[in-house]
Amino acid sequence: MTDQMPKFEIPEAVREFTEKSVDQAKKAFDDFINATHGAIAKVEKTSTASQASAAELQKTVLELAEENVAAAFDHAQKLTKAKSVQELVELQNAFLKTRMAAIGEQTRVVSESAQKAASAVAETAKKA
Repeated sequence: MTDQMPKFEIPEAVREFTEKSVDQAKKAFDDFINATHGAIAKVEKTSTASQASAAELQKTVLELAEENVAAAFDHAQKLTKAKSVQELVELQNAFLKTRMAAIGEQTRVVSESAQKAASAVAETAKKA
């Protein structure tokens, strides 16, 4: 008696079907991985654009804050040199007038900078 297993062959059609199934599953997985990599790249590009735009906006706001503080110190120095109450009032009125104009301009600058930042992020998201 021999301990041989009975010879059983897998039909050609079953092997072909199995091979096609494995190939299709591998292709589906590869497509999924490629789509995932694409999505990650898009998020990274958009995130980078957002960070750059936010940094630019922060830089603008910081520059404007420095301008305001410098103007306030300059005004304080002028006030210390005033020789009368009338001169103090005139200096204060002039300061308020120039600062109100500056605030209007600064508001415009910040608004434009924020709009530019939002547009840059939106454009990057479209391209990514």
